[in-house]
Amino acid sequence: MAAAVAYSRVMDLITTTDALREVCTRLASQPFVTVDTEFMRETTYYPKLCLIQMAAPDGTAVLVDPLAPAIDLQPFIGLMADEQTVKVFHSARQDLEIIWLMGGILPHPFFDTQVAAMVCGYGDSVSYEQLVNDVAKAKIDKSSRFTDWSRRPLSEAQLTYALSDVTHLVKVYEVLVAELLRTDRGAWLDEEMAVLTSPETYRADPAQAWRRLSGRMRKPREIAVLMEVAAWRESEAQARNVPRGRILKDEAVIDVASAAPRNAEALGRLRTIPAGFERSRTGADILAAVERGQTRDTGNIQLPERIRRSGGNGAIVELLKVLLKAVCEAEGVAPKIIATVDDLEAVADDDEAEVPALQGWRRALFGEKALDLKQGRLALSVECGRIVVRQLEPAATGVPRPLGADS
Repeated sequence: MAAAVAYSRVMDLITTTDALREVCTRLASQPFVTVDTEFMRETTYYPKLCLIQMAAPDGTAVLVDPLAPAIDLQPFIGLMADEQTVKVFHSARQDLEIIWLMGGILPHPFFDTQVAAMVCGYGDSVSYEQLVNDVAKAKIDKSSRFTDWSRRPLSEAQLTYALSDVTHLVKVYEVLVAELLRTDRGAWLDEEMAVLTSPETYRADPAQAWRRLSGRMRKPREIAVLMEVAAWRESEAQARNVPRGRILKDEAVIDVASAAPRNAEALGRLRTIPAGFERSRTGADILAAVERGQTRDTGNIQLPERIRRSGGNGAIVELLKVLLKAVCEAEGVAPKIIATVDDLEAVADDDEAEVPALQGWRRALFGEKALDLKQGRLALSVECGRIVVRQLEPAATGVPRPLGADS
């Protein structure tokens, strides 16, 4: 492991294209660069980029002001696309969304330390602060975390905090990579990284907006209305660049889809619709969306997978949760990266379910055991306050033996 690098505090923002080009050229010569962004989106649909932070193992650490009036961020976009330098983020989804919206590219090669930490046994969705504390043995002053990053000038405390988001990440990355090499688990990250670097992850298609709200829908006609109302809301939010809830709250979208009001009076009777809303232009748009949903062909509408399942396997799902926890504790990996509750429900319902838990390394680690548990070839017991997973011998002996025991 390389010796600790001293990073000087940077109090002057890069505000010109020439200065940005110079530093990006220098960073492109490094094996990896850590990256973070500060942004605001409380009042907008699209995030407003307010600050870019970058650091490298040679001691380079910079802050870039994307709000500077004359700056062109193309050198930064070029660095993000440079195939010779790994781009390291922590919990990268929103940062990557910003880069995608700004330049139409996604960083590659790419590494997310939060995903890697789950594979290395740091738990589900470990925070950056916790990783820095555990790995870099440092503390981060979080007092500036929720400040207004769009206001200028930024304070010294804000700049110091922002810089710490990437300088400590250098050490975190080096430690996690070493652990992945030691355990030979690097390939475990491939699927998660592929999702994060897929453009489809960041394309906010109005036609797909209904999926995040479909949990309570049970009938194809309800889904049809939901599709139209959610698509209308998404398009309006995008066009006006305001949060979805400013157009219509989630609860109201669901109520409209369930009740399917056909006129202003019926719309106004819904509790989640503000008084007088039904007589506005927006109310007319909602009713038009409902009408489109009512006339939509439901023949090719499929209920969400979790609703289509039989729902009678609750006890099996609970056993699979216990098995998942036991396996993850034994292997030092976060449950979230192996299987979600939806995955467990699918496995409980179908031995050949097309879910990650029954594919690749996840199947070898957990999926096969899950199927064995369902088929009575594996047992769970409690010993000294811990869950013990035991592979059962063939029926001829009927004697349980612990997993990993000598045959």
